[in-house]
Amino acid sequence: MSFECPHCGEILGEMTCQACQRSLPEGSRYCNWCGEELVDDAGDQAAREGAPADDDEGPVDFASRKLCSDGTCIGVIGPDGRCKECGKPYTGEPEPEEEPEEEKEEEH
Repeated sequence: MSFECPHCGEILGEMTCQACQRSLPEGSRYCNWCGEELVDDAGDQAAREGAPADDDEGPVDFASRKLCSDGTCIGVIGPDGRCKECGKPYTGEPEPEEEPEEEKEEEH
């Protein structure tokens, strides 16, 4: 069985799941058939390659990160004071949207 990239048509390499012995695209991290996590000859190297890496500033500290103040962006603020996703400068915490007040009926 050969695997073809659905985007460019390139023929992909093939590997076999150690658990169910079915064919998979080369470089797969999990078996499409049985869900087994796959490891290559280098041990757990395949699993580590896809793991999120620390960025240039060092390990990610989720507790101290600043989220983009745009309100619709999912990015975080970098050391330069700008969002890493949209590039907008940090302007402080986003304001919570005010809910419209329900119109009260006047009693006569």
